[in-house]
Amino acid sequence: MPASTTTPRRPLDTLDLTLIRLLRDHPRVGDLELSRLAQVARATVQSRLSRLTDSGVITGWGPDIDLPAAGVGVQAFVSLEIAQGALADVAGDLVAIPQVLEAYVVTGAADVLCKIAAADHEELQEVLLLLSRSRSVARSTSVVALTVLVEPRVLPVLETVASPRPPRADAYRGRRIT
Repeated sequence: MPASTTTPRRPLDTLDLTLIRLLRDHPRVGDLELSRLAQVARATVQSRLSRLTDSGVITGWGPDIDLPAAGVGVQAFVSLEIAQGALADVAGDLVAIPQVLEAYVVTGAADVLCKIAAADHEELQEVLLLLSRSRSVARSTSVVALTVLVEPRVLPVLETVASPRPPRADAYRGRRIT
């Protein structure tokens, strides 16, 4: 599923962030345990997770994969300059190459930035040769990633945009309703 560039209709709040954080820390937890950890009703957890999924904030439930541990230890970033009007053709070419993990249309000197993974440098070279054979690619530039400096993450940026609104009604905060 392509990444969305639109903003959510309703900003995330502290309960949303709590649930996302708990799911990140405990990816196999069930709704009942999640409600206990978040200290909210199970129905609230189910409702929030449905809303987060339906709105496209949560896009999947699959496992995170460590590519080097799986035998795919070389990663590179490749910038492509493409022929005028050839974006759809390039997209098709990139989708056909299993080693292309991600590709983005970008601003600047390049038109497309790709993240590529390969088992070794020989396989990376084969992928780069495949890219160079595309009629739509005018030029490519690649850089090999040596180490990961910052792991992929989303929680820090979500925390900067979350609404400070309270996550639950007063009755759940231990206040008496009179």
